[in-house]
Formats: sequence, C-alpha cells, structure tokens
Amino acid sequence: MRAAYDAIVVGVGGMGSAAAYHLAKRGQRVLGLERFDIPHTMGSSHGVSRIIRLAYFEHPSYVPLLRRAYESWRELEREAGEQLLYITGGIDAGPPDSRSVRGSLLSCQTHDIPHEVLTGDQVNQRFPAYQLPASFAAVYQPDGGFVASERAIVAHVEGARSLGAEIHTRERVLAWEPRGEGVMVETEQGRYEAGRLVICAGVWAGSLIPELAGKVVAERQVVAWLQPTEPALFQPDRFPIFVLEVSPEERIYGFPIFSVPGFKLGLFHHLFEQTTGDTVDRECHPRDEAVLRRLAETYFPKGAGATLSLSACMFENSPDEHFIIDTLKRAPQVAVAAGFSGHGYKFCGVVGEIMADLMIHGRTSHDISLFGLDRFTPPG
Repeated sequence: MRAAYDAIVVGVGGMGSAAAYHLAKRGQRVLGLERFDIPHTMGSSHGVSRIIRLAYFEHPSYVPLLRRAYESWRELEREAGEQLLYITGGIDAGPPDSRSVRGSLLSCQTHDIPHEVLTGDQVNQRFPAYQLPASFAAVYQPDGGFVASERAIVAHVEGARSLGAEIHTRERVLAWEPRGEGVMVETEQGRYEAGRLVICAGVWAGSLIPELAGKVVAERQVVAWLQPTEPALFQPDRFPIFVLEVSPEERIYGFPIFSVPGFKLGLFHHLFEQTTGDTVDRECHPRDEAVLRRLAETYFPKGAGATLSLSACMFENSPDEHFIIDTLKRAPQVAVAAGFSGHGYKFCGVVGEIMADLMIHGRTSHDISLFGLDRFTPPG
C-alpha cells in the first residue's frame, strides 16, 4: 500500500487535469493516475483545438457554466504565462427551423448574450471563406472561439504539479473499492489510499463504475485538416469557428488555421460507429476523408484543397448527450465526470472546480441539476 492522499484523480486528460489542478489549488494532497501519456492521442482531447461558444444550442442551462469557463481559461492563461483561449467569433447556422439555430437563439435570448442574426448571404459577404445557402439563417456570436486543447492539459498538469500534486503516467487503474469513508485504488503498479476519488476516465469510465455501464458509449470520430486555396481567408482574424447544421442528419464544425497547417473540419457523429476505447479503429481511411471533403467542397470550397492530415478520436456519449457529473449514492466520497458527448472540452476548467467542490464540500454552487446520474433511473 502506497502513501495516502486527500484525493486521487483517475484519468488526466481534459477534465482530469483540471480536477487535479483545482484540488491541488485548494491545498489537497492529490495523485493523478493516467494510463497513457500527458497529453496523449488515445481519447477525446487531442487534435490541437476545441470550440468554445456562449450561444449554446444544446441547452440554455449550460450558459452560466460557460461564463465561468471563459473566466477559468483566462485565469489559467495568466498562471501558465501562455495564451490558451482564442476569440474568433462563432457562427451557428442552418435552416431557420434547425435545432442549431433555434437553440442558439434561445440561449442568447435567455441569457442576454450579444449576437446578430444573419442570412446565409450576409455570412458569405462578411466572411468570404463561407459559402452558405441563401436560405440558411445564422447566429453570429462575437465571443466564440477555441481553446488550444493539448496545451491546456499541459498547463493544468504543470499547475497541479507546482502545487504539490503527483501525476503518474502509464499506470492503468484496475479497480477501486470504498474503505470506510475513503477509498483504495489498485493499479498495475500498486495500491493507493485516499479520502476521495474522482473518476474522469472518458470512454473507460463504465469499466470502473458499474452505474455507468451502457451510459457512456464510445463513438469513433474523425477530423480533417485541408489546405485552403486562399489561406488568408481562413486565418483566425477572418474566419469564425462554426457549427453548421446542413440537415437533420449532418452537423459539421470547424476552425481557422491554427498551430498546424490547414483548415480543420469535422462532422458530428461522423459515420455513427459505436466502439470501445480498446477496440476503436484509430486509422483513417478514404471513406473518412470522402465524407469530410464533400462537406468542405459544398460549404467551404476555398478551403477544400489537398488533405494535409486526418485524425481519429472518440466521443463519449451519454444517452441524452448531456454530461454526467455526480457523486455515487453508494459511495459519496467518489465523484464522476463523464459522458461529455463531443461538446464538453470547453468546460474543463469549471468542471475541475465542480469536482473539487464535490470532493471537499459535498456540494457545489454551480447548477449541475441537468447532469445527475439519477436521471437514468426509471421512476418507481
């Protein structure tokens, strides 16, 4: 048995690195256990960048958390001495009655978020890299942008370590069990004791928490970086991030050129391939490229040059695609953050705060009522 800790964090990716950082910031003795490297390309947080946006079509309840997320990224930047959050403006577009447009407008109206409603033609005129149908509507939100995802993980980990946290890589967790009011965690290298346990294991969460079996499902996702024929139009100061709902079955997202060559484009749910963290196909194939190229050629034709890179990752989908953030009823000293369903990374900082709140105080001032585990339990 190894030395005891106040808290052990399992999984040191986007969410786990933030949880370790915020626990250490509050004076906790923290151990982070990561089965891969830091950062790594095996889960859901790699690929250079992740979108952040206030106009949130998924549900208006996310907006207060997003406001705090923006603040937390700026705080982390100051402490790390490195820019991590980039503001480009953001566009949610599609047919006027699409979920993306209606939901974004609802969030903006509910929370008084500055925004403009544009036609497809107006978007094309203002941002010439876009080629939207004239019949489309768009919600332009000036605070949209992206987070440098892998650099942010590094910043959280380095911040946690500077505050005394231990971070172990290449150490897979095999099991855990309650020990009185604390826990024991078993890994491939040994056993550790702690007062609290935070599980941020992504698509592997269900293998560690029976309550999550079947409720956190891995889905293969692929993104492409394409060489624009007019690169100047795809720079961060001229190209807002976007979520574009082209049909009820196809919703695409993308980023300006940043850090690596090319304009980045993805399709939510890509080819609808359910998988597992251990069996996912990490290779990218011609069929992956073809579906992304078709969409780029249609809506961003000046960005649809040569393919520079393709990358596979995973979504960790919950049944309703809302997050799962809760403590376990059978073991309230254990908290889980999972099921981020392809839209969670932007919340890392505030989720880290929430996990620290739950572990230290047993509650949080943030409204997480949408994310409780009990919503999956049939009434009665």
